[in-house]
Amino acid sequence: MAGYENIKDKGFDHRTTGELREIAKKGGRASGEARRRRADFRRTLNKLLTLPIDSPEWTPILESLGLEANLENAVNMAMVKEALLGNVKAYDAIARYSGQSTKTEADDEEQKIRTDRARQARNQEVGDEDNQDENIRNFLNAVRPTEEELTRLFREEDETDAEET
Repeated sequence: MAGYENIKDKGFDHRTTGELREIAKKGGRASGEARRRRADFRRTLNKLLTLPIDSPEWTPILESLGLEANLENAVNMAMVKEALLGNVKAYDAIARYSGQSTKTEADDEEQKIRTDRARQARNQEVGDEDNQDENIRNFLNAVRPTEEELTRLFREEDETDAEET
């Protein structure tokens, strides 16, 4: 549902322009306050994480590894320790934040192709209102490639450039 249908019978359709402007101002102020709160939270957390610690358990280990004995390094070390003990969630967090990914290059390429097709279909749909049904079909085909297209994309024997595909 889009446009007028979203606000119909909610009171907004009976308000004056001035009232709507005031409501929008209040929303903008609240949004700014929320952004400032989140930024303050991040700054405070970063300050806390860089505080030095004097822990008999963690300080010798961190210093022996050549790391600064602060809260951030101790938390990271604790996550590694948990992962070594078999905690899969700790391992997933480490992999995610260290830049490792479970996605393969083929997955990334498939996503890029789908995104490009969706963009082309959307541009075609917006630009041509006469063939709307055909444009919708093209868009759906773009986000749902055929089995043949997927097979051609992931074919192992032919290492062609993905740009050519």
